[in-house]
Amino acid sequence: METVFRALGIYLILLIVFRIAGRRALMQMTSFDLILLLIISEATQQALLGDDFSVTGAALTIITLIIADIFFGYIKRKSNWIDYMLDGSPIILVENGVPAYHKMNKAGITLDDIMISARTNQGISDLEKIKFAILEKNGHISIMSAEG
Repeated sequence: METVFRALGIYLILLIVFRIAGRRALMQMTSFDLILLLIISEATQQALLGDDFSVTGAALTIITLIIADIFFGYIKRKSNWIDYMLDGSPIILVENGVPAYHKMNKAGITLDDIMISARTNQGISDLEKIKFAILEKNGHISIMSAEG
């Protein structure tokens, strides 16, 4: 039973930490982000398993995490408020070529991040050609071209 409580506790802690860290943490990773993710995963593994390195303990941990994820997915579908609290809502970062710097700062997104997404996904190299740049709930930036 301790394994189940450990798994649920770590799941909730990571959920809260990544919510506080914002969607910037979900965007494409830099080498620093990869190193941080590896350190977090190692610390999480130790916290999840404790001294129990058995197959049964690992299976119980994995099953608990999957059930917790399914449960939170279900709750998010049933309650818009919980969905908003856990995942937030899309944020318009650029509208008709004009950056919303206050929203960008709050989300931890730079103009370079937006332009990288515009060039990569739409082939747009000028800010004025962006009708909308939207930071989605999953951390990706969607770009809508002003050119039809």
